[in-house]
Amino acid sequence: MKLQTLLSSTVRKVAEEEILPRYLKVTRQRKEDGSLFTEADLATQEALKRELRKIRDVPLIGEEMDAVTQKMLWASEEIWCVDPIDGTSNFVNGIPFFAVSVALMRGGRSVAGAVYNPVSKEMFTAGKGEGAYLDGERLPLRSGFGTMRGSIAAVDFKRLKKNLASRLVLSPPYSSQRNFGACSLEWCYTATGRVDLYLHGGQKLWDYAAGALILEEAGGIVCPIDQDDFWESEPWTRSAIAARNPDLFMEWRNWLRES
Repeated sequence: MKLQTLLSSTVRKVAEEEILPRYLKVTRQRKEDGSLFTEADLATQEALKRELRKIRDVPLIGEEMDAVTQKMLWASEEIWCVDPIDGTSNFVNGIPFFAVSVALMRGGRSVAGAVYNPVSKEMFTAGKGEGAYLDGERLPLRSGFGTMRGSIAAVDFKRLKKNLASRLVLSPPYSSQRNFGACSLEWCYTATGRVDLYLHGGQKLWDYAAGALILEEAGGIVCPIDQDDFWESEPWTRSAIAARNPDLFMEWRNWLRES
């Protein structure tokens, strides 16, 4: 728990010093892949790099690095994995749903993580084998609906195969669907029981590194669309099928793989 405490206090400090003062005051720019970034993303990543080394002096992979550097650092046995602002489009447009996401990874698997929304001031944390927490309260917070038909699903359609996306739109197996625009918080919302099911067609390392651990430590289950071991699948375009408990997960996974 000491690592989680240090991690959460560091993430909170950096977010409040580097992100909130720039909220609604930054100019957006676009990277080569078309995604948005701002000076707040860069400043936050640099601050995290500096502060996280005080906790554990290991390499840091951040979203705002070039792909060659990211993949070179991925070979390290132990790394920090950082998304300085997950949900930059929300951040730029004044939608208060974005977060700082930080995970400590060993051998390609997350062992500690923190996700912090500086607007709502909600801090989600987890340690491998130590459970998941929201502001110190153990997750999940609620049990949610008991069957898939009555569930709320967080689904990102843009990277799903066309036939699966079409079936989800035309014949959804759940009650209602959401897409919030910040992967790390969608993982955490599934962990709390605010949503019951989760589906994403392909995430980068920093999109899931903290969030997937938080969900698993809260009792949730996750796998890629095409295999069963989430942590052994392709790290740079990792799909995700997840649910807040094993029973819902089996029903959700089976429905999706039959589509």
